[in-house]
Amino acid sequence: MIVRIDNKYYDFDDEAREEAWVKADFVNAGNGRTFVKPDNDNDRFRLSKSRYCSGVQCPKILWLKKNKPEVFDDSVFNQAILDTGNEVGDLAMGLFGDYTEVPFNNDLTKMLYDTEDLLKKGVKVIAEASFSYKGLFCSVDILKNLGDDHVKIYEVKSATSVHDPNQHDVAFQNYVLKQLGFEVDGVYIVHLNNQYIRHGDLDIQQLFTIEDMTETADSLYFNVEMTISELRTYLEKTEEPAKPISMSCLKPYECGFWKYCTDYLPKPNAFDLVGVHKDKMFKCIENGKKSFEELLSEGEVIKEKAIQQILHEINDLPPEIDKGAIKRFLGELKYPMYFLDFETFNPAIPMYDNTKPYEQICFQYSLHYIEQEGGELKHKEFLAYPGKDPRRELAERLCEDIPLGVCTLAYNMGFEKTVINKLAGLYPDLAAHLMDIHINIKDLMVPFRDRKYYCRLMKGYYSIKYVLPALFPDDPALDYHNLEGVHNGSEASATFLRMDKMNDEELEAFRGHLLKYCGLDTYAMVKVWQKLNEVSE
Repeated sequence: MIVRIDNKYYDFDDEAREEAWVKADFVNAGNGRTFVKPDNDNDRFRLSKSRYCSGVQCPKILWLKKNKPEVFDDSVFNQAILDTGNEVGDLAMGLFGDYTEVPFNNDLTKMLYDTEDLLKKGVKVIAEASFSYKGLFCSVDILKNLGDDHVKIYEVKSATSVHDPNQHDVAFQNYVLKQLGFEVDGVYIVHLNNQYIRHGDLDIQQLFTIEDMTETADSLYFNVEMTISELRTYLEKTEEPAKPISMSCLKPYECGFWKYCTDYLPKPNAFDLVGVHKDKMFKCIENGKKSFEELLSEGEVIKEKAIQQILHEINDLPPEIDKGAIKRFLGELKYPMYFLDFETFNPAIPMYDNTKPYEQICFQYSLHYIEQEGGELKHKEFLAYPGKDPRRELAERLCEDIPLGVCTLAYNMGFEKTVINKLAGLYPDLAAHLMDIHINIKDLMVPFRDRKYYCRLMKGYYSIKYVLPALFPDDPALDYHNLEGVHNGSEASATFLRMDKMNDEELEAFRGHLLKYCGLDTYAMVKVWQKLNEVSE
């Protein structure tokens, strides 16, 4: 779980506890299980589960956290993802029936003693069971207490499959508990089952999949011990270690020290190129090719579109416009013309019947339209209220608002087509009309995706969030930063997901923010279409 404390993000399982863990002056609990005071020189650099995993990714992450925490960029955290992890973790606690949760406490000795007390009492299922051994600390999401020091470890993930980094997570827990004298009879990862489709009440037995990681965790046992020793040696360095940037800066997770570690690179540099795989960019950096000018010589790596981006950037070239191609594209459109944009959210835990984990649920659309050449620009919109499945009402309204046979424009139409196709499958009585909309959609993104219109301010991208400010750099009415409350699709999704917890006043305020945001999306499309008409003359 992730929480925010004093304007900092922490992993609720580990990092918030580590903040106390590294500062505390603990005493020996005296039972061989909850060692809370370092008893030799190797314990002076304490490691939690999450910090251990960070060190596996890159040991310099730990060194910088210890010595230069102020340069960490917490924008790498996505609050919606963090909230999802909390929600999934809380739900999974009930997977094995009744359980007792060890509550978080800044006094970690309290958590350790609480865990020890629950084990002594024979509690069968303990959530957030906390353990320490010689400066190592972990909380187990779900611990099955089988008696006679036999336990099973369950680590909960909000993903729909097991990923490679998860093996280090469970291996660390397995190591700590075995060092404390427990017999670990099984190590498991609990994750969401993306084949589960909800019908009626939520069935958490079907919602979650349990994968046996015991063999993997055991095979890494001695590797954990060696890694801990290496990390502690690394943390002893008094001067900042020299470590070249590599894919470990971005995988398995984007590092919050990325900006700091790449500050030496010129602006723009290899990583500002769009459409070139990052591992190729790291290779260019290794070869001393950092700036855009230097990258022009990397013919095998830098392809045509990337070269176009570089040349426009370093030479400040005028817009590159293929009038003939744009005119042909516009010739495929006809009046009446409708500009459509959807907003969706994808809850990890299915909220409605006939949905599965992370399924995209459409809750809003904006529709600008012009009925004839030179006609007035008109607008319609729909935004569901929280608390019930929005899809049926949205589909009905969409059929009312878009007549049969008309030209509908979307930006990156694959998304809108997917939404409409799913709605048609859900509601057979509306399917004919919905699929008529589907087959008549045109994609306004095409001229920009195909570089028939390109300028330096697009920075190699063709999404509307880059195209719009590039075409209209001085129009505050088209600047998403000037919106209040909701500025992008991720914020729109997170806002709708939170709305059922808002009071009436807050709800109406954020409905207004959502309507303005989605409305700007389709108004922006109108302005882009108008600009294409203008430059094609």
